[in-house]
Amino acid sequence: MMPTWLSDTNVLLAGIVLVTVQFIAALPWLWAIDPKGFKEAAATPASLGYVGGGIFAAGLATAWYISYKGDVTLLNWYGRYLYGAILHLQLIIDLFILMPHVLVLLWPKGGAVAYAAFRESCRQPMFWLITSGGAALIWFSVVIPYFTFGDDYKMMKQIGFDMVMLSAVLFGVLAASMSISEEIEGRTAITLMSKPINRRQFLIGKYLGIIMACLIMSLLLSWTLTDALRAMREFDPINNAADPTDPFGEPSEKVVDPMTFEAQKTVVPPFVRAVPSSPGKAIARGAGLWFSDALAHTFGVVLGFGQVMILVAIASALATRMAFVVNIIICLLVFFLGHLAPVVVQVTQQQTQTGGVGVGLVGFLGRLFDVLLPSLESFNMGRAIIRESPLRLWEFGIYVLTVFGYSLIYTTIALLVGLLLFEDRDLA
Repeated sequence: MMPTWLSDTNVLLAGIVLVTVQFIAALPWLWAIDPKGFKEAAATPASLGYVGGGIFAAGLATAWYISYKGDVTLLNWYGRYLYGAILHLQLIIDLFILMPHVLVLLWPKGGAVAYAAFRESCRQPMFWLITSGGAALIWFSVVIPYFTFGDDYKMMKQIGFDMVMLSAVLFGVLAASMSISEEIEGRTAITLMSKPINRRQFLIGKYLGIIMACLIMSLLLSWTLTDALRAMREFDPINNAADPTDPFGEPSEKVVDPMTFEAQKTVVPPFVRAVPSSPGKAIARGAGLWFSDALAHTFGVVLGFGQVMILVAIASALATRMAFVVNIIICLLVFFLGHLAPVVVQVTQQQTQTGGVGVGLVGFLGRLFDVLLPSLESFNMGRAIIRESPLRLWEFGIYVLTVFGYSLIYTTIALLVGLLLFEDRDLA
């Protein structure tokens, strides 16, 4: 007699769908390992037949496993922390592999410089040291006490976003200051200029290569942050109030994040509809919950990455003329004054009537820095985290896009200034 799970075509189809999605996400890996062999295999009908047979066999094994487990809660957990988390990590690595190649196709000469800078950045021990250090600090922030009387999750979330941003800023500024300055001072830039690559392609290509490495670091730390925030929400011993109106929440969740709750309404239903059968839908629902968290947290990561783009652009521009130490000091001043200037302007405006000459001078300097330097306080995620009323995710997304557009404008200005400084630099 045929087993029940084997006779149920929906369960078998669910297993095949889940395996096929993972296989598609793994295709860039296979291409990167052996590009020539990948192309030959893709053009061979026998190889395609083997792939189809392998997907069917893996789907059969997956169908048996999810039917054997049966428990919806357990399958939901597997879908979130195994299937969804692994698929998310695969997509990040796919971007890691494909992004520089796409840039080379769109911009051959400058893209080649960016690709070389990207590979050089990712091969540095400093890249992996900062990434692993940032991940360790994010997990450490889960267990340390904050003494906030119920708002530990908000505090930990703010620290997590700051760690993602600061890690990428630290690496990007150091890499830009060292790489560009060393190539100019070491006369290796002359070799590039002797080829059909001009100064504009050199500087912008270097910037894009370093910023791509910073993007990969931010995404890897964002993946870690998603897992850490989920652990914080489940094991926070203070706040024990799960939202009973949450159609996708789990009874074990002790802290409700309004932003992830809003994302669940949009992300989870398509995941559930895409996979047939009850066990398959349980896996898909868990994966949808993971990607709901990832989507909600992406808005904060994008805000932080806007600061990364601006500061790396400033470091790249200054590296054409200034030494490493001077560059780092100026970038630190820009970072602190960019966050402090709007606060100084606001405080001095409130005390203009009662203050003296000193307050007026501080207010003038604050307004001057606020005009000349980037308004980095606009990239702060804290106000969206600490608010008591729920925040509409997509309305907040419009704000994030607006601020990110501001970062693109300021980045362009910084790079244009860098090109002007680099144009008259004697490389001989």
